[in-house]
Amino acid sequence: MKSLSTLWNTLAEELAGRCSTSTTRDINTVSERTEHEGISFLTITLPTFGKDFQYCLDQGFVVPRTFTSFRSVGSCLPSFLRGFTEQVFDPVSGVLLDNPSIEAIYAVRQLTLIFSKILLPCTPEREAKAMRDYVQCDKEVGDIESCMPHSDVSEFGRMAQLLFGDLFSCLDRKIWNEEIVPKHGPGAVAERLTSNGKYSSQYWTARLEKVFHVGDFLYPNARFVSEYEEDGVRFLEPGEELPSRVISVPKTQKTPRIIAIEPSTVQYVQQGILEALTEKIHSSYLNELIGTLDQTPNQELAREGSLRRDLATLDLSEASDRVSSKLVWELMRNHPLSQEAVFACRSQRASVPGQGVIPLNKFASMGSALCFPFEAMVFLTIILLGIEKELGHQFTSKRDIIPFIGRVRVYGDDLIVPVEYVHTVVDYLERFGARVGLSKSFWNGSFRESCGKEYYAGHDVSIVKVRHLLPSRRQQVDEVVSLVSLRNQMYFAGNWETAKWLDGRCRKVLKYFPDVLPTSPSLGRHSFLGYVSEKEDEHLHRPLVKAHVVSSQSPRDPLEGPGALLKFFLKRGLNPTFDERHLERAGRPRIAYIKTRWVPPY
Repeated sequence: MKSLSTLWNTLAEELAGRCSTSTTRDINTVSERTEHEGISFLTITLPTFGKDFQYCLDQGFVVPRTFTSFRSVGSCLPSFLRGFTEQVFDPVSGVLLDNPSIEAIYAVRQLTLIFSKILLPCTPEREAKAMRDYVQCDKEVGDIESCMPHSDVSEFGRMAQLLFGDLFSCLDRKIWNEEIVPKHGPGAVAERLTSNGKYSSQYWTARLEKVFHVGDFLYPNARFVSEYEEDGVRFLEPGEELPSRVISVPKTQKTPRIIAIEPSTVQYVQQGILEALTEKIHSSYLNELIGTLDQTPNQELAREGSLRRDLATLDLSEASDRVSSKLVWELMRNHPLSQEAVFACRSQRASVPGQGVIPLNKFASMGSALCFPFEAMVFLTIILLGIEKELGHQFTSKRDIIPFIGRVRVYGDDLIVPVEYVHTVVDYLERFGARVGLSKSFWNGSFRESCGKEYYAGHDVSIVKVRHLLPSRRQQVDEVVSLVSLRNQMYFAGNWETAKWLDGRCRKVLKYFPDVLPTSPSLGRHSFLGYVSEKEDEHLHRPLVKAHVVSSQSPRDPLEGPGALLKFFLKRGLNPTFDERHLERAGRPRIAYIKTRWVPPY
């Protein structure tokens, strides 16, 4: 914890120099409060200050209910970081200055939010509360479903058909023509199978069998179907199906991220349906409204919105957990084959630690392959319903939607909407069960945030965040990799004194730390001055440098027989498999090492 405080002090002094102010008292405050309150001051209290600051930026004045954890003496501004905040807000009235300092805005955000995403475990109490909240959230989704007027559901279905009719017609054809190709991913599954072990599954579900015949999915070809009929595949009825396994993963120290690990069979089919949907989205006008792979369009729209103040950025809380299965069903109301297929591979129950097995009202938790695209489709439908309501007439064709390309965009739970419709859109989102995080949604001022990038009046004020505690030895591989990344990000952010301090920390755990380009496989210093060369490769005649590299190996996971043949037939593309030993080793590495080698510096 002391090293984090020292890092903060170094950064504060550097940013104070950039903004022509002093942080002596601020450094003392951080030192004293960290000593008394522990690391939670850095990871919870400071980020709360940063979020309040952003909210005040959007409102245009210092809101009275903000900065409650810090004293205010002789001003409406908190005493902490006042040297920066006085360059943004009037210290007497609290009103946003006509020309606030962009450097000061960046400095406050960087100093307060730097530890907001550090990956530290929550206390057992916070984790238990997160699990209770997960169950409560699902109950609220069920309550909203039961109270939702039929007219609202009908209007949602009408707009969904206009937007996604062609998409689901294409999916219908692919299902009917047996063109859905399933896929296993490298991630965990509820049965705790190994990566290659998923290809030897001996069970199927009755729900899946109605749409996807087991012989087409679990066996390489018809010969193996007849062979295995003697042993038999176990078909599970809905009540016998394995529930998804809910777990928590680190997000912030205030609250963990709750995800669900799906059973292998449903995840297997979900991936195939996802591929079909994504392919169609990318080849249609929907690619201009929904992001699936690239966050850049959302980030660019956020920049334009901060400059012209005509686009709002909205952030949703518990986004995936609040998407009702009723709305997803209605999304495909004119496409019963797609309906049946999507819901056949949806987990109906979840096993929640401390809460038992619960039936699910939500469509899917984070962890399902179909969670991301369907939440985006649901949110886009609701947004356009809100815009339609504001305009006062129904959309009857795609020509009514085309004008909103470049003004409306959805990437998961990051939404871009025109400012003139934002209030009605927010009302509609909450009417259909979503929860808009008003403290993280911006449309009044010149501050915008979307997909990890933040802008003020067109200026990029995005910051660098610490993801791990600083390491003390080379064996802490994740921490060392994170430290090197932090150093390089600070360098390119212009915080060169902080990067210099981090150089010293890197050299304490790494014997070799040469200047290399970002494309080099080594753990090295990135610099605008290029790279160093220590010798030449005698065979390839290219420069080499002695450096540390991260080395890892997939765990042993032998696969043979029908499972190996099935894996071959499920491979995408015509090129050979990249890993020639994929039938011997597979899955995500469990252990990584840092080794010393001669590597190219570029």
